[in-house]
Amino acid sequence: MEILRRSSSLWVLPILLLCFFINNGVFVDASHKVYMHLQSTTSHVDVSKVHRTGYHFQPPKNWINDPNGPMYYNGVYHLFYQYNPKGAIWGNIVWAHSVSKDLINWIPLEPAIYPSKVFDKYGTWSGSATILPGNKPVILYTGIVDANKTQVQNYAIPANISDPYLRKWIKPDNNPLIVADKTINKSQFRDPTTAWMGRDGNWRILVGSVRNHRGKVIMYKSDKDFMKWTKAKHPLHSAPGTGNWECPDFFPVSLKNKNGLDTSYNGKDIKHVLKVSFDVTRFDHYTVGTYDTKKDKYFPDNTSIDGWKGLRLDYGNYYASKTFFDNGKNRRILLGWANESDTVDNDVRKGWAGVHPIPRKIWLDPSGKQLVQWPVQELETLRKKKVQLNNKKLNKGEKVEIKGITVAQADVEVIFSFTSLDKAEPFDPSWADLYAQDVCAIKGSTVQGGLGPFGLLTLASKNLEEYTPVFFRIFKAQDKYKVLMCSDASRSSLKNETTMYKPSFAGYVDVDLADKKLSLRSLIDHSVVESFGAGGKTCITSRVYPTLAIFDKAHLFAFNNGAERITIETLNAWSMANAKLH
Repeated sequence: MEILRRSSSLWVLPILLLCFFINNGVFVDASHKVYMHLQSTTSHVDVSKVHRTGYHFQPPKNWINDPNGPMYYNGVYHLFYQYNPKGAIWGNIVWAHSVSKDLINWIPLEPAIYPSKVFDKYGTWSGSATILPGNKPVILYTGIVDANKTQVQNYAIPANISDPYLRKWIKPDNNPLIVADKTINKSQFRDPTTAWMGRDGNWRILVGSVRNHRGKVIMYKSDKDFMKWTKAKHPLHSAPGTGNWECPDFFPVSLKNKNGLDTSYNGKDIKHVLKVSFDVTRFDHYTVGTYDTKKDKYFPDNTSIDGWKGLRLDYGNYYASKTFFDNGKNRRILLGWANESDTVDNDVRKGWAGVHPIPRKIWLDPSGKQLVQWPVQELETLRKKKVQLNNKKLNKGEKVEIKGITVAQADVEVIFSFTSLDKAEPFDPSWADLYAQDVCAIKGSTVQGGLGPFGLLTLASKNLEEYTPVFFRIFKAQDKYKVLMCSDASRSSLKNETTMYKPSFAGYVDVDLADKKLSLRSLIDHSVVESFGAGGKTCITSRVYPTLAIFDKAHLFAFNNGAERITIETLNAWSMANAKLH
């Protein structure tokens, strides 16, 4: 794994990662591999409680992946998600369905969509929900029609619109709505977006695809009936050398405030966000830009890199995300998937695989350059016992343990401050072409620095045989400063399986250091460390599997390994209750 962490090539790292994932089964690969030899052995496995989360969404057992078509309808949040009812590996996928009043506690229902028709006999893959005029919800999803994975776009509607939970869904016989033409790779044509209505009164959706390694989102248009779809003359957007685009999402964001906007909003003072999941890198990338409604073209701003080195929603284990507009609270909500970083065989033994990170409210940063994300406020209802630390000084090499709460299942918010930037170490020019995670692997939490590393040691064993540090390190790059945020899983577990993925995840934080402060929030949940730097400007989700730091044997420390003294201005930490998930 050292080669993966230290690779300086823009192209080499993702390709090496892809090869690693495919060979070892760490991520579901680009071909959606089915482990047939495991299918018959996974339905009667005793589910292991070790590493299962307490408040992150996951069903009682088996495999989950993408959140599908989330929506808020008549006071109820609906979560549909890809689920294997027969085991803890990818395959046999249905649209599982859960409902909630608060996005935290969920009631499971029977699957909404499952293979049953000629237009989805071989699979019911990801899609989105749209609320049509007259308050009528409709789901668009990708159906697999044959063993060659030919993909079409279908729709489903509620069987009983008066049912508050919309338990049953119908797939009308006039499906599929959209079939790929000869210019499209029919096996890489999936994941329709939430539809939006243009100023001309026609509906539009996007479908992810690729041609000659050029990722693209194909636009289709329909008149008001939502039934007759025609491919637009050109894609909404594409980018060379990026590979297949999955799970696209396209939505407006306000330039004025943090409020969310309906997907069809086309008023003033807005930007648009195009998010796609890169099938090769397995990361969710996005750009901020302008949607030309006359040309039906999207143009990223010059501050958004359009490719593998561009902005990510999360710089860790986070993929296949989807947003929806919550008109009940006037906000846009982001949902995603964090798969396992363990081996497939271990997933089968423990009887489950995959979790969903906490739903996040998202909005455009005042700079207009990036999104900001924050856990939905409803999560705070699970906070229980609290401990607090104020004005604690940490000199070089010092750490302080946070005691008095259950740190294996906790919510921690801390503000660090420092008196000077003078000790920030120089940013090596040779790192300019590296990914942030490469720099984190080189300059980790134990490598003493000038201004940092400082942060939290989460899911730590008593003597630090195991720990997952989440920390900042500040560099001086010519006349400005670069803030590196890391969540480093390399020491997270004593398990020595060579196939376990224990990366040094990292991203840079675009933050003004004039007040000489940095904030960090970490949601710790047994095998999840979900962190938000600088109020949600940079987010990193790690999956880790400690052997010693489990349950009441886990510890939590704040630390400083930099020459500059760090002050913990305030630290608030809460034990977290279990969410009701089933």
